[in-house]
Amino acid sequence: MGGPGSGKTTLLKAIESAGHHVHHEISREVTARAQEKGIQQLFLEDPMAFSNELLAGRIEQFKNPVPGLNFYDRGIPDVPAYHLFTGDDIPQEYVNACMLYTYDQVFFLPPWEEIYQSDAERYEDCEQAVELGDILVRYYTDLGYKPITVPKTNVEQRLTFIKEQLDY
Repeated sequence: MGGPGSGKTTLLKAIESAGHHVHHEISREVTARAQEKGIQQLFLEDPMAFSNELLAGRIEQFKNPVPGLNFYDRGIPDVPAYHLFTGDDIPQEYVNACMLYTYDQVFFLPPWEEIYQSDAERYEDCEQAVELGDILVRYYTDLGYKPITVPKTNVEQRLTFIKEQLDY
């Protein structure tokens, strides 16, 4: 987990190249489906519909692991954590999902201004990415997780760090 632009996607590509299964972020798919229906920015136009689709998709990912290690670009708790960021109410079903579907281990990629890049689907600026990172860590910690901070190093060193933590 981590805020936007912390290097999660790049690291997950390396994890996938190393032969592990990665459940990729689905927010871009949700956005693309909405755009096909004529809704340009579902996240902005109907945040609850967006969050509901994210939650359903992430639960589906969780329920369908493959043999071996499974890595997730974003976890179920990211959905309510983003609500803390936006100031929206967190539906009880989101909290229930976080308690029902739990991960074995959580890695945190801290904000990294030097690699942050904006794009068409990324709504947050770098300062907001830092704030989101803090909220994510607090939310996961409040759920009982002990996030492991991945150092800001090159991709190979980050991958080695994760391998050492997982002891594989």
